[in-house]
Amino acid sequence: MCLAVPVQVVELQPNDMARVRVGESETFLTASTMLLPQPPDVGDYLIVHAGFALHSLTPDEARQSLETLREMAVLLQEEQGAAENAL
Repeated sequence: MCLAVPVQVVELQPNDMARVRVGESETFLTASTMLLPQPPDVGDYLIVHAGFALHSLTPDEARQSLETLREMAVLLQEEQGAAENAL
């Protein structure tokens, strides 16, 4: 199973490449956009796997996805804390 975090296009580069920001972090990647049906614009949200953009997202879809991932992270931290306290 693969868990993909939405990325936002911050710069279009030659040869169907784009510099993207991962989620709301300060992590940036370079991703190929050659598999998308249409080239993205700066500001667009994408799902990237193994360096390839596979799907475009609306800003609302990206926001909802990031919210869900944050909620999952909080639940995981709570679960790990409960397990450590049980020891």
